[in-house]
Amino acid sequence: MNAGRTARERVRAELTGEIKDEARRQLAAEGAAGLSLRAVARELGMVSSAIYRYFPSRDELLTALIIDAFDAVGSAVELTEAKVPREQYLERWLTACRAVRAWALAHPHEYALIHGSPVPGYVAPQDTAAPAARDGIVMGGILRDAHQAGRLSPPPGLPPAPVEFAADAARLRDPFFTGLPDDVILGAVLAWTHVYGFVSFELFGMYKNVIEDDRPAAFDHLIRTQAHLLGLPPD
Repeated sequence: MNAGRTARERVRAELTGEIKDEARRQLAAEGAAGLSLRAVARELGMVSSAIYRYFPSRDELLTALIIDAFDAVGSAVELTEAKVPREQYLERWLTACRAVRAWALAHPHEYALIHGSPVPGYVAPQDTAAPAARDGIVMGGILRDAHQAGRLSPPPGLPPAPVEFAADAARLRDPFFTGLPDDVILGAVLAWTHVYGFVSFELFGMYKNVIEDDRPAAFDHLIRTQAHLLGLPPD
């Protein structure tokens, strides 16, 4: 009975993977708003009623794809950043940022799913929160490590975080920014916003006729500038 159950679970996992793979092909062709369970079933040679045993609704399939995408970019950031020596705080930051861009360029339709236009009528459930936080936890860990080592020194003259940000900083401090002051937390949030803003502009065509010759160099300038403003030391 155990062997039979394991075989059934394996078959279910394989078919679930095939469904998600076909759904990703539809994302590339039709966009998230055009995703259809019936169309996925048709392409896989399934009767339409059968697919609902795996994903009861289009929104549940979308959620599975969103979680996969967040986990994929989070894993890419974690694995590449983990290869850098822990005391090289700047290089850890640069590596994490470059991993985001590299993953996005390699998976533009999945990136668009999680960072593009909202899908009409879809509300992401709480299940997506933890996967979405993975890359941010890496970024916060770099800053926390540098701060604890006494190596985080933002340049003088930066405006302080507004007092209204204090409640948000307290909420973000665990698990992202343990022990960091409000100014650094706000700077980190804005820096990460700039990273994703650059990547989104690049993928969605906003840099056409603006930055054409060497976008990797422009991106590196951005992330080094943000690292300087955050106070990460040169390695």
